[in-house]
Amino acid sequence: MGVTWTNVCAATPAAGYASCNAKRVTGGTTAYMAAKAASQGKSVAPLASTSSPSGFGPTDLQSAYGLASAAASNGSGETVAIVDAYNDPNAAADLAVYRSYYGLSACTVASGCFKQVSQTGSTTSLPTSDSGWAEEISLDLDMVSAACPNCNILLVEASSASYANLGTAVNEAVKLGAKYVSNSYGGSESSSETSYDTSYYKHAGVAITVSSGDSGYGVEYPAASQYVTAVGGTSLVKATSTTRGWTESVWKTSSTEGAGSGCSKYETKPTWQTDTGCTKRTVADVSAVADPATGVSVYDTYGVSGWYTFGGTSVASPFIAAVYALAGTPSTSSYPASFPYAHTSSLNDVTSGSTSTCSPAYLCTAETGYDGPTGLGTPSGTTAFAG
Repeated sequence: MGVTWTNVCAATPAAGYASCNAKRVTGGTTAYMAAKAASQGKSVAPLASTSSPSGFGPTDLQSAYGLASAAASNGSGETVAIVDAYNDPNAAADLAVYRSYYGLSACTVASGCFKQVSQTGSTTSLPTSDSGWAEEISLDLDMVSAACPNCNILLVEASSASYANLGTAVNEAVKLGAKYVSNSYGGSESSSETSYDTSYYKHAGVAITVSSGDSGYGVEYPAASQYVTAVGGTSLVKATSTTRGWTESVWKTSSTEGAGSGCSKYETKPTWQTDTGCTKRTVADVSAVADPATGVSVYDTYGVSGWYTFGGTSVASPFIAAVYALAGTPSTSSYPASFPYAHTSSLNDVTSGSTSTCSPAYLCTAETGYDGPTGLGTPSGTTAFAG
């Protein structure tokens, strides 16, 4: 399909900082475009316009993950928080365009459905605007909308991409009542991360999701945290020959680009994780679409202008956070990362593809049951995300 893309944030963050995991398609024919053309008996030209969507939309994603019924009836009163760095001044307006195009109910500041705050909770004193992180923000808001149209959305903008500021934004999201918090960013592991866990990511009764990373085999933080759901990535393709109507494999573009996975250097293995190849925490837990070539539609106008297709595990983290919201409020003392491990039969097991060659092989190669790049699998309804 010849799909090309660019990282919207710096690929290698400095120590103590994170980078977003969003990739914007810049050319080629996406899986969505090819499938649409085939259904109409047409050939398709390379991506050349931002005037209409060229990636999967809410109906596609709800179909792929068995969520149509839940998306129609669940989520009212639930708040999904998105934590990102810097400000997107067009966030509310761009979100409105996405939701209107796909026939989703409006989610506005005026109605109380959408709220945009700084890491201190201010609605008026927001961080410096940044075009790269603004694209990440639009992606995150659109993916929450796609999975849970009835959910409220809280956007908490950190003043920088430092772990201290992003972590403070996570705490603010929880303070403001969110029971589902998505984090589409990561950076290198360090000996400081267990203290970050205690300060920022350890919130019982809150589903905190984190992108596993886009650099293939290898572990990022905060996905490595034992208290979060680490979300890996897949390639998602329509398949009329299957009962599900879709197939998935491990997302890999090259030896240095694909779904992040592996063994943490520092994090204690959570009690619910039973794989034997890592004595410490293993990444990932679950997964969803992340391949830019099979990417999702996003509307953004800050620094760019219109409809784009996005990939990266930044797609998967907010989507999975919204699936947790569809499943209902987590029990008070729980760590929702454990929920899928109690419901493995309620996930789509991804059994093909790899990101690298490693030992033991399951840490970078899909297998029946648990594996590193896709975890336990992808959503098949909401059962695996309730508890």
